[in-house]
Amino acid sequence: MAMFYMPVKVFEEKNAIQNHAKDIAALGTKALIVTGRHSAFANGSYDDLTATLDSEGIAHVVFNEVEENPSVKTIMKARDFGVAEHVDFVIGIGGGSPLDASKAIALMIKKADKDVDYLYKPDGDSVTLPIVAIPTTCGTGSEVTAVSVLTDTDKMVKKSIPHKIFADLALLDGKYLTGAPRKVLCNTAFDALTHLIESYLNSKATDYSRMCVDAGLKTWAKSLPVIRGEREADETDLLNMLRASMMAGMAIAHTATTIPHGLSYAVTTHLGVPHGMATAYFTAGYLTAAPESDRKYLLETAGFASVSDFRKTYHASCGEIQADETRLREVLDVAVAELAGNPAKMALAPFAVDAETVRRIAYFELEN
Repeated sequence: MAMFYMPVKVFEEKNAIQNHAKDIAALGTKALIVTGRHSAFANGSYDDLTATLDSEGIAHVVFNEVEENPSVKTIMKARDFGVAEHVDFVIGIGGGSPLDASKAIALMIKKADKDVDYLYKPDGDSVTLPIVAIPTTCGTGSEVTAVSVLTDTDKMVKKSIPHKIFADLALLDGKYLTGAPRKVLCNTAFDALTHLIESYLNSKATDYSRMCVDAGLKTWAKSLPVIRGEREADETDLLNMLRASMMAGMAIAHTATTIPHGLSYAVTTHLGVPHGMATAYFTAGYLTAAPESDRKYLLETAGFASVSDFRKTYHASCGEIQADETRLREVLDVAVAELAGNPAKMALAPFAVDAETVRRIAYFELEN
């Protein structure tokens, strides 16, 4: 059996926020805007949103304290703020961190009588306040996934909450990527690429999820010269990068991610490596472990001649992990142990995976 479910209403266009003021206003009477401290204010998305809300007579307050890799403490702080302000819907603006956070915050405001443990309650219902997602980076595709990845800073653990939470409305406008630092574009673009690869190389893959992968890879490849630094990004490139990220999100919404993402969390948590850079670090090893025909299709469709070409592009655009080898090996061992202890994640690989396979994938970059 194959199933395709995508409940998010997505609009992709120039001035998407302004053009869909009525759709936003239909979701409530007072919005909690969830974002980070800087980018939404610098790229114009916050100003566009607040002007649009004002034009529709929708009250709004802002919580702008979402950090990279949002913590459960931040979620609860925002929840308390939203409850005190009597908001009735949530709007997330930014990259994956604010968008993931907005889902968890919308859940916990709806569950105002619950404590922090509810975030990871496996049998709790996932009913939330309505959510609008406005992505301003081109990596996570969180605007069309049901995933919210949070970090427990006390336990030094980063993982998805069990609740499946889709936004009601997603508004995509490539202009908000204008001015983004090249490093941010590259790191997030590689995150989108790993989503596509992991969704394809996945035991849950179907013809429908692979339809999204194929379209996403072909769209992603159009901006590969930008990622390689061969030319500056123009308006079309930025839209293609945002669109590829969204397609990748649609793909993993149906399959989830696999080995590279599972290994990446320890590297991000313990070494502070940006998420996209961390996931891509393990992708060459994952591709090498995959069947040759699948590897050839994925690389060539994305615009790469070989695994070596992928690695060269990745290192040139995203840089190197800043840690001495001893410390890096320590963290890689943690990553391997965490993933080996997660049989459900390992089972998502479409080929046989044991602890030794995971170790080879984890150490591929370091030892090749």
